[in-house]
Amino acid sequence: METTPDTAPRGRMIAPDLIRAVALIGMAIFHLTYDLENFGFVPRGTVFHPAFLDFARVVASTFIFMAGASLVLAHRHGFRAAPFWKRIGKVVVAAALVSAATYVMMPEYFIYYGILHSIAVSSLIGAALLFLPWIMLAALGVIAVWVHLNYAFELFNHPWLWWLGLSTHWRPSMDFEPVFPWIGPFLIGMGAAKLLDRLGYWTRAARYQPDQTRGVMKVALFAGRHTLPIYLIHQPVLYGLTWAAFLLQH
Repeated sequence: METTPDTAPRGRMIAPDLIRAVALIGMAIFHLTYDLENFGFVPRGTVFHPAFLDFARVVASTFIFMAGASLVLAHRHGFRAAPFWKRIGKVVVAAALVSAATYVMMPEYFIYYGILHSIAVSSLIGAALLFLPWIMLAALGVIAVWVHLNYAFELFNHPWLWWLGLSTHWRPSMDFEPVFPWIGPFLIGMGAAKLLDRLGYWTRAARYQPDQTRGVMKVALFAGRHTLPIYLIHQPVLYGLTWAAFLLQH
């Protein structure tokens, strides 16, 4: 049956917002652990343990995967230029704020190409590839990860090219998600969203009205709808609380 404006599903889909909320919890856990280590509450090297680094990669991959899926969801009935550029503008400004703040706080490890920078650039690339079928998007995503795992070139060792992720070395950073391999989960997320659309999932997906949710679900879905501002404020809050706990002990 063809969907018309009168029969189209109403409300926001629950699944994408819940997935983003869970990813936010994972990011908060990582950053809190980083802060606890910085102030000596947990052993040195905790955040560099292989298992913890894998956890961080899963969290980052989830955010970027969902950014790719969200791009498809936002434009699956046709590319909407105004909302797209508005969203890109917000992410670029947020990325610049993160770079500036981390440069002031920790210039030797400042974030020059973190997850927000990655999402902004991936969104531009993804928008140009929206016309591709799901299988080609997924394949390109897998290829991007494969290239990162198998190739590195001295040609890309210049600092202005580190963001591509193809160099043999780069400057250390608190958060570094270069184009390769991180365009991979973004494109795979786009492919997954297109496949689910083809299967009719998004039409059948459970939905909700924000003003009708209650309890824990209300908090979780609110977080899933506002990931960008929560991302920007959660680390300063966690850092401040950890610093306060350190001062109380000393």
